[in-house]
Amino acid sequence: MDIFKVMGERVHLALKTLSTRGAIPAGLNLGRVVVEPTRDAAHGDLATNAAMVLAKDAGTNPRALANLLVEELVRDPEIVKAEIAGPGFINLTLQPAVFTAILKSAVEAGLEYGKGAPKALPRINVEYVSANPTGPMHVGHGRGAVFGDSLANILAFAGHAVTREYYINDAGAQVDVLARSAFLRYREALGQDIGEIPEGLYPGDYLKSVGEKLAAMHGDALLAKPEAEWLAPVRAVAIEGMMAMIRDDLAALGVVHDVFFSERSLQKVDGNKDAVRETIEDLRSRDLIYEGRLPPPKGQKDEDWEDREQTLFRATQFGDDVDRPLLKSDGSYTYFANDIAYHRSKFTRGFAEMIDVWGADHGGYVKRMQAAVKAVTAGEGALDVKLCQMVRLLRNGEPVKMSKRSGDFVTLREVIDEVGRDAVRFMMIFRKNDATLDFDLAKVVEQSKDNPVFYVQYAHARCASIFRQAREVFPDLDLAPAELAQADLAHLTDEAEIGIVKLIAAYPRIIEGAAAAHEPHRVAFFVHELASAFHSLWNKGKDSPQLRFVNQTDRKSTLARLAFVHAVRSVLASGLAVAGVAAPEEMR
Repeated sequence: MDIFKVMGERVHLALKTLSTRGAIPAGLNLGRVVVEPTRDAAHGDLATNAAMVLAKDAGTNPRALANLLVEELVRDPEIVKAEIAGPGFINLTLQPAVFTAILKSAVEAGLEYGKGAPKALPRINVEYVSANPTGPMHVGHGRGAVFGDSLANILAFAGHAVTREYYINDAGAQVDVLARSAFLRYREALGQDIGEIPEGLYPGDYLKSVGEKLAAMHGDALLAKPEAEWLAPVRAVAIEGMMAMIRDDLAALGVVHDVFFSERSLQKVDGNKDAVRETIEDLRSRDLIYEGRLPPPKGQKDEDWEDREQTLFRATQFGDDVDRPLLKSDGSYTYFANDIAYHRSKFTRGFAEMIDVWGADHGGYVKRMQAAVKAVTAGEGALDVKLCQMVRLLRNGEPVKMSKRSGDFVTLREVIDEVGRDAVRFMMIFRKNDATLDFDLAKVVEQSKDNPVFYVQYAHARCASIFRQAREVFPDLDLAPAELAQADLAHLTDEAEIGIVKLIAAYPRIIEGAAAAHEPHRVAFFVHELASAFHSLWNKGKDSPQLRFVNQTDRKSTLARLAFVHAVRSVLASGLAVAGVAAPEEMR
C-alpha cells in the first residue's frame, strides 16, 4: 500500500467533485499535482501542492482554491484534518488506523513490501561498467558498477523489465596496444629478457598470465612472424583474458550482467555485417547526414575534429551544440559513429528506454549521444546518462594511490578483498552519483554509528536478536508473519514507534521515486534513516521498560511490537537487497 499514491487519488477525486459541482473548470491538468511528506511532522502527515499548481488554470488564487479543496477533503473519513499552509499548500493529518493498516500490510508482505506490479513495457537497458578490456578495474569503475547494478535492482523491484549490459570496447586502438603489451609478456614467458616496459604499453603484472597462455598455445612460433600476422590472434587471447579477469572482479562485487556486447560485432570483421555503415546510410536516407566543415572546438580538445570537409551528422537538429563527424580522414569510423550504431542496436533489440552509466570525464559526450538516440529511433527511444564522479581512496584520511597489481592505481579487487563487498557496495551509493566520493578504507570497517553500512546492518541484526529473545521468553508464541499481522497494533502508541511506522509507510514511494529518477542513493539514505530511528527507539527502551520489544508479563504488547520489528526488519532487508548488500542475522 502506497499511502502517497492512495491519497493522491483522493485529492484527484476531490478536484473532480469540485469540477462536477462547477466550483472549478473541467479538464484541468492534474499531472503536476503531488502528495508528499510534510517538511515538518508537526504540520501533518502528508502535503499536497494541488491548489498551488492549479489555481491559475482554474482562474482563481491558490488560497481560494485551497479552501474549496479543504472543504471537500475533510469529508474523507480517513483524513482527520486538512489545513492550509503558506500561500496555498494543504497539509493532511490522517487517522492513526491508516498507518496501522499500512504496518499490517508490511508485516504480511515481508520482503515483497514496496514491490511494484510487473510492467512489460518499456523494456529498460542499463549499460554499466563497460571498462576497456585492457587491465583490471579501478575503484572508479567500481562506483559505476555498483551504481548501475543497484539501479537495475531497484528498477526490477519496481516492476520493470530490465536487462543489464556490458559494452566491450574491443575494436579501438587501445586493444592493439593491449596486444603488443601481451606479446611482450609472451616473450617474457619464453625466457626472453624484456627489460623495462616501454612507454605507451600496459605495465601491470596482470598480463603475465596472458603471456604464459600464449606461450602454452603457440610455443615460440609467433616470434618469427611479423606483427601483421600475430596481432589478431594475440589480441583475441588478451581480450579474452582481460574479460575473464573483469568478470571475476565483478562477481566478487556481486555484479552479473545479462549481456556482454562486442563493439567488433558492429564492424565488418570476423564475418560480421557492417552495422555502422548501415546506421550511417539509414541516417543519410533521412537527410540527417551531409558533407561539410566544422569550426574548431572552443575551449576544449575534441579528438574527432579535423579541419577538412567531412561526413557530418546533423546533431544540432536534435539538441546538440554542433554537428558531429562520423568518418575520420582515413575513412575509418569515429568513436561516435560506432556508439550510434551500438545504441541503434539496443533499440532494434527492443529497448526504447536506455540508461548509460559513465564516468564523469565523459560529461561532454552526453548531449551528442542523446541527440543520436533521438535520431536513430525517430524520437521513440530515450537515453538517460548517469555520470559517476571520481572516488578518492583514503586510509585514515590519507590518499592511497599505488598498487602492486596494476602498477599505477589501486584495483577494485584489492579494495573488495580488504574491506569486503558489503562496505564497497553500500558506500558507493551512499552519496549521490554526481558528487565526488571519499572512500576511507579504515572508516568503512569500523563498528560504529559513524560507519553507515555497519549502522544499517546492525539494525537488521538487532531485529533478529529481538526474535531470538522472544522465542526464549515465549517459546510457544507463533511468530509467523500471518500470525504477527493479527496482533493488536493499537499497543504502538509511543511517538518514536509511530514515527517509524510512518517511515515504513514511505518505503513504496521511495522505491518508485528512486526508480523513476534513476537515483539508487535514495534507498541507501532511506534505510540509514530507518536504522537510525530504530536504534534510537532501542535505546529509549533501556530507560522506559514499557517500550521494550519483549515484555515477559505482557504477551499482547510483545506480539504487537514483534509485528512492528518484523516490518522494520523486512524493509531494512529489502533496501539492503536492492543495494546488493547482505542483511546479517548476527554481527560479531
